[in-house]
Amino acid sequence: MSIESQNPSSSAPHSIPSPESARHVPWDDLPWEPVTDTIRRRIVTGDDMMIAHVFLDAGAVVPKHSHHNEQITYIVSGALHFRLGEKLDREVTVRAGEVLHIPAHLPHEARALEDTLDVDIFSPPRADWLDGSDHYFQSGGAGDG
Repeated sequence: MSIESQNPSSSAPHSIPSPESARHVPWDDLPWEPVTDTIRRRIVTGDDMMIAHVFLDAGAVVPKHSHHNEQITYIVSGALHFRLGEKLDREVTVRAGEVLHIPAHLPHEARALEDTLDVDIFSPPRADWLDGSDHYFQSGGAGDG
């Protein structure tokens, strides 16, 4: 059965990628990138999405920011306290085994309540994380970017 017959809404034929285009990436093979003195990450990107391990020491703060990327945060261990919205007036604590979906352009900040490992998924990939222009970590926050 072809892709076109599996997806009748598709208007153009799609080529099937070769099996060699799939990538297997053990997290432990990736180095941690220091973001601040209390936050580090490691990243895997695809064409239209990105996944990252982010480790935050207890007390670490991700300043208020927003971005055009949709975000899903899954807490593996620990807990993050988020404040959401332009006035940061919605608060939610996300603990191990829980997920927070952050729509594109929604201002947010986070504080690690304890040592925390989270998995962040972004679509599209965060260009500012990839090119090093994510200065909001040091500047105390930034606008949409």
